[in-house]
Amino acid sequence: MNTVVTRIAAGILLFGMIDAVDAAPLAQATVAYQQVESTYDTVATIEAERQSTVSAQTSGRIESINFRAGDRVKAGQVIMRIDTSVADQQMAAAEARVHEADVQRQNAADQFARIQQLLSQHFISQAQYDQAQATLRSAEAHVRSLQADLAQQKTSRGFANIIAPYGGVMASLLVEVGDMAAPGTPLAVGFDPAWLRASAQIPQTRLEAVRTGNKAYLEVPGQLRWIPTSSLTLLPTADPATHTTEARLHLANAEGLLPGQLVTAHFVIGTQRRLIIPLQAVLHRSELTAVYCLHGNETPELRQIRLGQSLPGGYVEVLAGLQAGEQIALDPVTAGARP
Repeated sequence: MNTVVTRIAAGILLFGMIDAVDAAPLAQATVAYQQVESTYDTVATIEAERQSTVSAQTSGRIESINFRAGDRVKAGQVIMRIDTSVADQQMAAAEARVHEADVQRQNAADQFARIQQLLSQHFISQAQYDQAQATLRSAEAHVRSLQADLAQQKTSRGFANIIAPYGGVMASLLVEVGDMAAPGTPLAVGFDPAWLRASAQIPQTRLEAVRTGNKAYLEVPGQLRWIPTSSLTLLPTADPATHTTEARLHLANAEGLLPGQLVTAHFVIGTQRRLIIPLQAVLHRSELTAVYCLHGNETPELRQIRLGQSLPGGYVEVLAGLQAGEQIALDPVTAGARP
């Protein structure tokens, strides 16, 4: 008995909710002609303006890796470490050679001091004095040479810590723990996600119009609104094979974009009067493209339409099926659920 009463109450509540939804007014928009920007559309590729391949500057085995592909790295952080055993031995040997040479230099200095005293007393010739002086200078130069070699060994040992040159994201890791690295071996690739741009090829027939408009948008698949670019740069060269010029579109906000991603670049080349509707009002079902037209309190009417070019601001051109002044539902799913 209680189960039956519960089900009846749930049914009454459900019907009450449906009635409430049906009674809620539908958000709507007016079909109208507007002066909108006319664009030339082409495919573009997202590129990283700051992308680096970090390479080894010393030899050794990869001892540890602190970051993997996809990890965020701050400037100055240690990405990985190379085993310093060999570098430590080389540095110890260099220190020993410096110590040995310094002892030889001190011995040459003492000998030269005795030669000076003997020369002042006229017990030795000038040639012997010159020979002792040359020996001392040679010993001093040898010490300086070995000290420079020691400094180089210390610097090379410091390269065992692979440091991030700037903050960004690890794109790929090219080695694993245990691999051997040598000077010049690529270790990892990273990029700064805040510095992205799009690159597109402009044919010569459109080059002047794109240069005059000097404005562009990017359309990302799956997003309704276009992304405005902060600046547009046309490279001062042309490809002799394709007769195109590269255009670089710089972004003020590149959040969500990835290097290598394909997008559509819309270059503004003028303005034009068009019949437009919000893109969110369009319903796509298989091969059907339609909107729900509203006629007062009547049931929304599903009407097939033919669309033209997508436009900035989340709008699309209507080529057939609607007239200016008609009202359409902004949410086709909700409109289709109305009885």
